[in-house]
Amino acid sequence: MSSLIWSMLFMFIPCLWVCASLDLMKCWVYCSSSISCSLFVLSIAYFQQSMLSAVAVSSSMMKSSVGCLLISLTLWILILCFYCSAKPSSNINRFTGAFWLSGLFLILFFSVSKMSLFYFLFEVTAIPMVVLIIGWGYQPERMQASIYMLVYTVSASLPLLAFIVYSFWGFGSLSFFLHCPPHIISDSPWVFLVLVAFLVKLPVFGFHLWLPKAHSEAPVAGSMLLAGLLLKLGGFGLIRSIGWWGFSLRGPATEIIAVVSLCGGVITSLICLSQTDIKALVAYSSIGHMSLVIGGLFSATQTGWLSAGWIMLAHGLCSSGLFALVNNSYLQWGSRSVFLVKGGLSVLPSVSLWWFLLASANMACPPTLNLISEITLFCASVFLHCWFVFPAAMMVFLAAAYSLYLYTSTQHGVPATPHRSFIRPNDMMTASAMHWVPLNILALGCSSLG
Repeated sequence: MSSLIWSMLFMFIPCLWVCASLDLMKCWVYCSSSISCSLFVLSIAYFQQSMLSAVAVSSSMMKSSVGCLLISLTLWILILCFYCSAKPSSNINRFTGAFWLSGLFLILFFSVSKMSLFYFLFEVTAIPMVVLIIGWGYQPERMQASIYMLVYTVSASLPLLAFIVYSFWGFGSLSFFLHCPPHIISDSPWVFLVLVAFLVKLPVFGFHLWLPKAHSEAPVAGSMLLAGLLLKLGGFGLIRSIGWWGFSLRGPATEIIAVVSLCGGVITSLICLSQTDIKALVAYSSIGHMSLVIGGLFSATQTGWLSAGWIMLAHGLCSSGLFALVNNSYLQWGSRSVFLVKGGLSVLPSVSLWWFLLASANMACPPTLNLISEITLFCASVFLHCWFVFPAAMMVFLAAAYSLYLYTSTQHGVPATPHRSFIRPNDMMTASAMHWVPLNILALGCSSLG
């Protein structure tokens, strides 16, 4: 419980200081970086010790290894969201309030032990994101993107709500510490319907149409929040479903989900190579990376579960940094088209370096956490099915292809149009470093713990 109190304390400080000056915000970011990094290392160690360990701290709250890991990620990404958005705005108080609510809901979601609160927070986390898209989106299509997001997430979670109500009638309790009856667990079609709610939030191919629209219309901090944190709700929900509700991982439903997820990841990776919008490219790459989480979780091995957790952590840091760089390019050129965003290396070489480093991390180059997580995933995918190694390997190859395409198309060549204003290089370099450095530090920690 004390960790939750400190988490909320660290959330209040940027909400107050972001309304003051950028210099104060920088001071707080630098001071809190070491604290958040230590939280990351401790969470990784706790995560390695026991994937499913959990301790009840009250009647409605519990401390779990996965929850501690994702709470630390939440604190870190929120710091970076505030840092990248610390500029004058006409509605800065509402903007800050939306982020405060989102962080509050996320921390509570990763800590609750009641199914009713779990479902409520699972749904309500989408509201601040919708507010950010509608209030600070770029194009008139932001209303359509918000409707897509709400319709997909709410409609897909209705079977989950029915399952929770049915479990309450059967048990008389909504605690996660009580397992579901065997006749519910063994019903594969019912398991598939319940898991759809989490597959939409992950998202898995076929349920992903809302994600590129939401990313395209969201502001930079909204995209960082969505890719870095909100997509992890699906992975965390799957961990709770499999670990606490006892869903079987050996059945036709889970095999179909694994096949669709991995093959869909290959398809979305091919879509990335045909994108002309660099923000949409990064958004589609999230679908491919998060589909690997399915392969790790459904392998039913400790190695697979560790790789799934590491992939979620690595993706949260890497994709958030890429969206920050995409926004910087948009401020430079006034466009997100690969035909207009050219010559970043000649305009701002220091920022181009961070483009290269984060693109390399996105393709799982050493010594990043992405490499460690994908190596462990390959070892675990054999336990799921020997043929699943091939789509996973294809996704890794295509990830390298579209990451190189993203870097070369934006940083090389001759600028097509004169660049406009952009974020000061020191600010962008600081934000990029705070995304990239933890990927390498945590990779060393994970390799030593493994």
